[in-house]
Formats: sequence, C-alpha cells, structure tokens
Amino acid sequence: MRRSRILALWLGFAALVAPSVSSHAEGDPFLRRTTTVRVVEKVGPAVVNVTTEQSVAVANPFRRFGGDPFFDRFFQDFFEPRGPRTTENLGSGVLIDEHRHVLTNEHVVSRADRIRVSLADGREFDAVLIGADPNHDIAVLQVQTDEKLPWIRPGTSDDLMVGEPVIAIGNPFGLSHTVTTGVISATGRSLRTDNHVYHGFLQTDASINPGNSGGPLLNAEGALVAINTAVYNRAQGIGFAIPIDTAHRVVRELIDHGEVSPVWLGIEFQDLDAGLVAALELPRGVGGSLVRRVRDGSPAARADVRRGDVVTRVDDRPVVSARDFFEGLERTTAGQSLRLTLARDGAMIEREVRAEPLPDGFVDTLVLEMLGVVIEPAGERLGFRVTGVRRGSGAEQIGLQSGDRFLAIGGRELVGADELRRAVLALRGQPRALVVVARGNGRYHVALPLL
Repeated sequence: MRRSRILALWLGFAALVAPSVSSHAEGDPFLRRTTTVRVVEKVGPAVVNVTTEQSVAVANPFRRFGGDPFFDRFFQDFFEPRGPRTTENLGSGVLIDEHRHVLTNEHVVSRADRIRVSLADGREFDAVLIGADPNHDIAVLQVQTDEKLPWIRPGTSDDLMVGEPVIAIGNPFGLSHTVTTGVISATGRSLRTDNHVYHGFLQTDASINPGNSGGPLLNAEGALVAINTAVYNRAQGIGFAIPIDTAHRVVRELIDHGEVSPVWLGIEFQDLDAGLVAALELPRGVGGSLVRRVRDGSPAARADVRRGDVVTRVDDRPVVSARDFFEGLERTTAGQSLRLTLARDGAMIEREVRAEPLPDGFVDTLVLEMLGVVIEPAGERLGFRVTGVRRGSGAEQIGLQSGDRFLAIGGRELVGADELRRAVLALRGQPRALVVVARGNGRYHVALPLL
C-alpha cells in the first residue's frame, strides 16, 4: 500500500514537471549552449584555413625518344607545350597575436609558392612565411592586411591531465572549420617519421584528419593548449598534437630570427657495448650513452656533468644511443633546461643543464673533429673547398685531399653556410656520413667515417 502511494505521488510529480521542462528546453537555447559551443564561439573566429600553391615542373612525356631534335619538332607541331603544374595543399592554423601572426605546421607550408588563409567569416588574404622549423614541425605566417583580425592568446600545456576533454577545430579534407571533441589520451608520446623523430607529443582521440594539421587543440576553458599535427593512419581515434609550451618557445625564435637557433650542451658521446656495460658496472637493465668528453666552459661542465657518466634519461625520455640524444637536442631551444639522469659510480644522480646557443665557430670545430677536414667557401661555385686533411681522420682514410669540394652532406646540398651548419649538426651521434665530393670533372658519393 505504501509503495503504491509513493509511486503514485512520483508519477504525479513527473507528470507535473515534465511538460514544463520540455517546454523550457525547447524555448531556452542556453540549456544547449554547452562548454563546447561556448569554446567554438570564442575561438572559432581566430581559426584559419590555410591553402598553399606550389608549381611542379612537368616532365616531357616524349623523352623516351632520346631528345632527338627531329622528334621534338614533330611533337611540338601537334601538341601544346606543357608548362608547370600547380598543386594545392590544405591545412589549418590559428591567429595568435594582434600582429596577425598565424601558428601552423611546417609541413603544411613546406615549399609553398603562394599561401592563402581564409577566416570563418569568409574573408581571404595572402600570407607570407615568417619562419619554419622542420625539427618541431612548426611554422609562423603573417597575414598581409591592415584589417583587425580576431586572435587568441596561447595558453599552457604544463598542467594538462590524461582524460581531460579537448576540442579540435580545423579544415579536414577541405571541410572548413570542422569541430571535433575528445580527450587527452596520453602525454609525452614519441613519433617517428621518414625524416624526423618527434618527442613530447600529446595523444588525443579527438578526430584528426588530413587538413586538420596546424589547427588548434583547446581545453574546456577555450585555452589554446596544443597544435594538431599528425594522424596514426593504421588506427582510429589516435591523433597527435604539439604542446603549446613547446610551440611557444619555437614561435618566439621564428618571429625574432626566422629560424630556431641551434643549441649545445657541450657533451660528446659514444654508444655503450657489452664490454663497457660490464666495465662500468652499470645496474642491471640500465642503458644509455657514455659521456666521452665535456667541453670546458660549456653548460654541461657548469652543471657538473663528467666524463665517464652514462646519460640514461633526458627529462622523462630514456636515452638508448648517442644519436637518440642528439635527435632530442635538435628539438631544444636556447634557454630550455634539460634534466639529465646519470649513472655515476654505481649511483643514479640528476643534473639540470640549461641549453645555450651554439658558439660562433663551433661548426668549423665539428667539421675538423668529425669530418677530419678544414674547408672554406668555394666562391662562386657550389659547395665548400677542402684546404686541409687531418692525419688519421676518416677523410684521410678514404683519400680526400686539398682541392676537393664538398657538394652535399647527409643529403643536404651545401648552398651556403646555413646549410653547412644544419648538415654538420645533423651528423652528431652518427657513425658515418654520406657526402658528395667533386674532384676535377667528376662527382663521387662517398661514405665518410666520422670520428
């Protein structure tokens, strides 16, 4: 009896309330203005679609005839000449300051001849590249207009939590200003591509597709916490983004200098082998890279890193080889502190080292120490001329001599001092380098041992 009465009272209350709730929901849009809606309303106007154009040379389809002048004239009479073909690439970006700077991915604008951005309100503008860094996959554009444009201030990614809801806005497959939602699935992910290894990525299950690259990842407060950059093609719900704290350091360098200045710690490494592991009496399961030299006056020397230490971790990332360490250093900016975990005398200790800009003339030192040669610009000719070869070096072993010219190192054509610097720094931690050398009228590809 009591249960029946309680049930009747509840049904009566529900019948009384339900119509008013339904009526209120239909007439009150504020009940539907969720956190996601408010974030999109706040940030959406500052998100841009990025379209790039690139001219690609089209090969002559009749080259199979050997370039015979007769056939060339014959086919020119019957066919229109084929000029360069223009290809388009789509991506996303976000306006980050009142100076109309756009943050996006380097791979979105790589090799672009023309860049256009379009806003949610339909306005379109040309944009110019201020600077790009492939090591971080970050680029900064500037919109070419005097009009006032909406923008958002970058937030922070230091306090992001796994499971925290996030919102992505972008241009997937050309579908302008698409909104997707998800959570932070993981932090500190590493991602390897054909040309680079990226560390410290955020993983999210917010839907990220081609065209989302460069677009913002936002938290529930509408703060810019990351830049969407990559998709794991063999799975669904796995995307990656660059934490905004990392991006912010790079953006400052790109706006101020047009590139990210290389840094150093002043450490040279060698990889561990079974004999060294036994001799150093490392704890079971501990690996890393052996410090074989600490340069005087360097950041590492001031932080009390010593010759004979074994670097096992950088921040929270394990070090498995010298190359692994230097790949991480390529994504470090000046002033950034790195926490090194060291194995020393049977104990594990930590040292904090603050990265500094590469000293002037240090590249020449590396060229002599690693490649075993002294070089100088080749004047109006491509590359750098060898003026001396160090005794006992890899260069002497393979027969290089004064007068030879380095045309390329590690796949980089040496068109100037900047390319030489990038090529040499990329060799750190590697056992050998593929170089292209000119001697007389000949060009030779040579594997040069690095010491």
